[in-house]
Amino acid sequence: MELFALSWAALRTAVAELSDQDFERPSGCTGWLVRDLVCHLIIDAQDVLITLVTPTTAEPTRDAVTYWKVVEPPTGDDPLDALIVRLAAAYEDPNLLKFHLDDVGSAAGRAAELADPALRVSTQDQVITAGDYLGAYVMEWTLHHLDLIAHLPDAAEPPTDSLARAREMLEKIAGAPFPASWSDKDALLIGTGRRTPTETEQADLGALSAKLPLALG
Repeated sequence: MELFALSWAALRTAVAELSDQDFERPSGCTGWLVRDLVCHLIIDAQDVLITLVTPTTAEPTRDAVTYWKVVEPPTGDDPLDALIVRLAAAYEDPNLLKFHLDDVGSAAGRAAELADPALRVSTQDQVITAGDYLGAYVMEWTLHHLDLIAHLPDAAEPPTDSLARAREMLEKIAGAPFPASWSDKDALLIGTGRRTPTETEQADLGALSAKLPLALG
């Protein structure tokens, strides 16, 4: 839960430091500009708030790692993705996006601080403890932080602890470790298909290359 707070605060700070022009740059999410990604983060923050106030007495069916499912890579045809693009454009002024994310994002952060880690909550027809749910979001925040700064070379990167934890989770999902010589950032970018491996990196992967990239949903 501490890593949730750390990674979420770092991502929100990165958004707050964007210039108006940065919102029109491409993000690391195929087909999305930075403004679209920020709009998606607002929806993510809303999901956190909704989930933390949806308790259940049922037994957990997921944990922080199994919360993530390997899905087909996005094609850009998903109706929700298209809705986010239209919604982001409707904001017009980037400062409105910043304000909304700060408002809802701060509330999500406070809710996470107040949550009982053992509380069972329901989301997407699954049951998970609040602690595991927030732990799963370390992956979400870290990957989207990398997406946010994909074409912003001077922007701050995600915290090192967040990168390390996200890599650890992705390795568990993949069922094998990434090459030890790789940085956590490269492991996440290549592992999720955000960057194509070089010939040397492809050789380093060995049998693991057959499982990649991992699109998470």
